[in-house]
Amino acid sequence: MHRERPLLTPRNRGIALFAGLLLAVAAPTTVSAHEGHEGHGTETAETTAAAADPTFAQIPLAKGPDEVGEPLSLAVLPDLSVLHTSRDGTLRMTDHAGTTTVAGKLSVYNHDEEGLQGVGIDPDFKNNRAIYLYYAPKLDTPEGDAPSTGSADDFKKFDGVNRLSRFVLKEDGTLDLSSEKKVIDVPASRGTCCHVGGDIDFDADGNLYLSTGDDTNPFASDGYTPIDDRNGRNPAFDARRSAGNTNDLRGKILRIKVAADGSYTVPDGNLFTPGTDKTRPEIYAMGFRNPYRMSVDKKTGTVYVGDYGPDAGSANPGRGPGGQVEFNRIAKAGNFGWPYCTGKNDAYVDYDFGTGKSGSKFDCNAPRNDSAYNTGLTDLPAAQPAWIPYDGGSVPEFGTGSESPMAGPVYRYNADSDSSVKFPEEYDGDFFAGEYGRRWIKRIEQGDDGTVQKINDFPWTGTQVMDMAFGPDGALYVLDYGTGGEFGANENAALYRIEYAKDGLTPIAEASADHTDGAAPLKVSFTGKATDGDSQGLTYAWDFGDGTTGEGLTPSHTYEKNGTYRATFTAKDAEGHTGSANVRVVVGNTKPKVEISTPANGSLYEFGDPVPYKVKVTDPEDSAIDCSKVTVRFSLGHDSHAHELSRTQGCEGTLTPPADGEHDQNANIFGVVSAEYTDQGGGGQDPLTGMNKVTLQTHNRQAEHYTTQSGVKLYDKSGAHGGRTVGDTQNGDWISFEPYRLTGATKLKARVSSGGAGGTLELHTGSPTGPLHGSVEVKPTGGWETFTDVETPLKDLPDGTTKIYLVFKGGAGALFDLDDFTFAAGGGTGAIKGVNDKCLDVAGGVDTDGTQIQIYGCNNTAAQQWTVNTDGTIRALGKCLDVQNRGTADGTKIQLYHCNGTPAQEWKAQSDGTVVNPNSGKCLDAEGSTWGDGTRVHLWTCHAKANQQWLLPK
Repeated sequence: MHRERPLLTPRNRGIALFAGLLLAVAAPTTVSAHEGHEGHGTETAETTAAAADPTFAQIPLAKGPDEVGEPLSLAVLPDLSVLHTSRDGTLRMTDHAGTTTVAGKLSVYNHDEEGLQGVGIDPDFKNNRAIYLYYAPKLDTPEGDAPSTGSADDFKKFDGVNRLSRFVLKEDGTLDLSSEKKVIDVPASRGTCCHVGGDIDFDADGNLYLSTGDDTNPFASDGYTPIDDRNGRNPAFDARRSAGNTNDLRGKILRIKVAADGSYTVPDGNLFTPGTDKTRPEIYAMGFRNPYRMSVDKKTGTVYVGDYGPDAGSANPGRGPGGQVEFNRIAKAGNFGWPYCTGKNDAYVDYDFGTGKSGSKFDCNAPRNDSAYNTGLTDLPAAQPAWIPYDGGSVPEFGTGSESPMAGPVYRYNADSDSSVKFPEEYDGDFFAGEYGRRWIKRIEQGDDGTVQKINDFPWTGTQVMDMAFGPDGALYVLDYGTGGEFGANENAALYRIEYAKDGLTPIAEASADHTDGAAPLKVSFTGKATDGDSQGLTYAWDFGDGTTGEGLTPSHTYEKNGTYRATFTAKDAEGHTGSANVRVVVGNTKPKVEISTPANGSLYEFGDPVPYKVKVTDPEDSAIDCSKVTVRFSLGHDSHAHELSRTQGCEGTLTPPADGEHDQNANIFGVVSAEYTDQGGGGQDPLTGMNKVTLQTHNRQAEHYTTQSGVKLYDKSGAHGGRTVGDTQNGDWISFEPYRLTGATKLKARVSSGGAGGTLELHTGSPTGPLHGSVEVKPTGGWETFTDVETPLKDLPDGTTKIYLVFKGGAGALFDLDDFTFAAGGGTGAIKGVNDKCLDVAGGVDTDGTQIQIYGCNNTAAQQWTVNTDGTIRALGKCLDVQNRGTADGTKIQLYHCNGTPAQEWKAQSDGTVVNPNSGKCLDAEGSTWGDGTRVHLWTCHAKANQQWLLPK
């Protein structure tokens, strides 16, 4: 489960694709335990069924990288156009018909979560056309990673701000950058992750509300409260300096009244009266970790907040409660507890990060801030319990999975509106909650005092909910982050309008093209699709954007001149309802192609290890690629999002991410290396950005985090790592995972239990019946809660990236449960013995790059101590066994060289005793025919004779 601000990695982009579906309200279902499997644990239900009434239509307005970028926040204008932000500083506007334009772009500092965040519409917009943006302005701040330790001056070099500014949106829909009026700056510790907040809303009195994150690094607190204030430690590891500080604007909900010139006053009723020592009067509510999405009910003034919590998998008496997240309902100013308390005032423990000793629990009724970095009051207001806290399946209506609360709006029915798409009156006063990780929207009925009366499913067929708002038409507008993008745009990112279809359904149109950029003349083949739930006989029309038109569902068109065009597909039903979709076509410029050759997709990895990388960029219009403009990131992925941990520039180098110290080791975590390059433009057109990513897999993985499965069920178990197992396995069932590249892996270890017959666990690649690489017998363990470890050696593993299948084999009935599995290198560390019982040796014991590798009498020195790693490297003296200059010819020197992740340092042990370099397909070979001390080792065509036989350490 993941509670960090959801982010995630660029991927090569296709065209903007529009899709929509007729939706129906969903209701939860239950699943019974498998017959004959009593005592197995609690089975997890993961499916929902749909009921038919009422009917809503989810209308796509914008989709894909060109239309929404990396979508973060939205606001609906009076004319039903939608402003939406992208982290890179781009503000877009999508009109009611689904045409998207760039309103403007701010120059932003863009590291981890920083960039352009929130957007808000001034209550008097019709007269003043004022909007508000919350963003990270570029300052004289280093772009790299801030240090974890150092002097106060070292840390101050990375201090910056996130800024709320007022702008004018001109009548033509463009942002007047010269109109900026700075309203308020919020401190930021730059170069380190995480928690920005950044949502903006207004109450009926015109007061502006701004949510801010605690700006605290969570990756060194084991998933509990980050309160490390040791001398010399980066203050960014202590949330008491921000969220728990009455004199700091971070980790708060701010409430102010902004004037036309950007100045502001503080309304009555905030948490601290103006003039109170060591406080900021702008604070309305405090004690938040990352109140990423917030809304204000105009009728009551109540503020609704979704606050992200940390990731501890379970409670720890010495640290505090397990991870949980919150929906909060704020009817008056208050303190909501972080970093002292969470949930229903579950208290954390005052833990000393220097000594590793635990003190007493914090007093939620009277929390005290004694941090060395605190500049505010010591005695804080009492912590308020959360309105709806949840973790795991603690709220049954919320289901299970990644925990990522996105507070949406409260619906208010407008009887005077003649809108045909406004939500029904019976929804008046209901709160619409979103969930990024679990991918749902819930309609929550509540009493006047906020008592939750009922939690209802609501139709949603998008993916990861990022932001929501009701428009003046009474329809719900939803920004969808999409999938497959960590800190970047992706093809599933979208903006939707959900309408109540009481007067008939609008055709849902979808448009695509075989390609959307290139040199003139550019021939494009289009495809249109349309559905309409209550009409037949749709008609179709195309406007190609260059003055020409077309018909049908699959027209082709050639663009003769350079330009940026919008091809529009329109579907019309017999009742006169129309739906349209757009495709953006750029003629004259071609999107760069970005390839990541190192590391390989699916490679095994341990967090904290350096990550060598190599990127190749090609672009038809750019005469030369400027590698200084290639941005490469390492992000920690968790479930369906990620956090940037390290960033650098260049086509080749090494990323140095920190070790992850927040996430439960049993969480669904992985590494992501992404690269992007923006070209110089071409044919007079705007620059285009190419992106790509690869995934790195941790050696150990929980079985329940499979990609796909056949026949199995999940069971909650107290004795399982991560609390769950894959169970009810029967002969032929399987689970699969992707991507994986198993270079260097020699063993598969598995943690299993069986109160049944037992069976065999097999590893296949490509398909459940693909090549078999290992199998191990699983005997009955005496009960479903009794676990044991089994392992099998692996053979004939594929060289490339693949999909792995764990297949369960045995007799009739339930076989065994699988808790987790690990890919390990069976070689370990020690001598590598070769021909004539000589050992692989670094000549002279010298660790200089280029030192010759030889065979020599075994002497147990450091020059003969080799470690066989799961990343395919073989290491001694802190460096790697390397093929000189990545050569492939017979006789190429084998040397010691600093580890760089290139194919020249990749080795694979074969079942015939040889050790192969997959890049060349050739073998590690002791040259000549006498093989005495000092015999050189080189690369040679494989023949499996004595001088190519190597015994790796066990």
